[in-house]
Amino acid sequence: MALPDYLQEAGKDYARQLTATTSAPINTGTFTGRSFVAGEDPLQTSAIQDATAGLGSYQPYLTQAQTLTGTGAGGAGSAGSIASFMSPYQTGVIDESLRQFDLSRQAGMQNIADNAFTAGAFGGGRQGALEGQYMADTTAARTGIAAQLQQQAFQDATTRRASDLQNQFALSNFQRAGLAGDVATQGNLGAFRQGLNQQQLQADADAARTAAYEPYQRLQQYGTGINQAAALGAMSAPLPQSSPFATGLSTALGIGGLFGKLYG
Repeated sequence: MALPDYLQEAGKDYARQLTATTSAPINTGTFTGRSFVAGEDPLQTSAIQDATAGLGSYQPYLTQAQTLTGTGAGGAGSAGSIASFMSPYQTGVIDESLRQFDLSRQAGMQNIADNAFTAGAFGGGRQGALEGQYMADTTAARTGIAAQLQQQAFQDATTRRASDLQNQFALSNFQRAGLAGDVATQGNLGAFRQGLNQQQLQADADAARTAAYEPYQRLQQYGTGINQAAALGAMSAPLPQSSPFATGLSTALGIGGLFGKLYG
């Protein structure tokens, strides 16, 4: 559709602007690319670092437990592992108990000697036999007391060692649970802040995209307006009126053609 005269200049202006706008490529880097992707938040970085540093934090406790229980690489516990849990006063308790026992048994030896002297058999074979049996009984009893005391000390040390292992395992679990909680908290907060940053970057990208395409949208609206104006002008223009001469000429030509067909 040809533009009316009064829109000729507007059409030329539109063509010039369209040529100038489309001749320059759009720099899509102003609203696309990695610069518009939110980077790792510092809290996320810290969470990753803490999680990495905490890997294997339980190992010292496991190694200690293996050493004490004899389940380590060597397959045997460290020498004196039970002894390290023995009470430092246990030896003194055992020595004093045996000393008191020895003192109590000395009185029995004296009684044998006194009875032999009273009976007039002092230094005799019967006295020697009684004293030998008494010493044998004393030695056996003394050995039994020492073994019993040492067994009690061993059981006490075993109990303390088991308690120490449980405490170490509990401490290891507490440490790992605390670390996991810290890492999760930092990671969640970091993800929240990263999301906010991504929304801001997305808004920047949308603004840059709008600015880049705004001239095209403006030109499109401009061209649409010109077309609409031309269409309205065409609808409102009066129909061409035929002159009397043209009407007569047309009639004559029509009649002449008709006679030609009839008498030709």
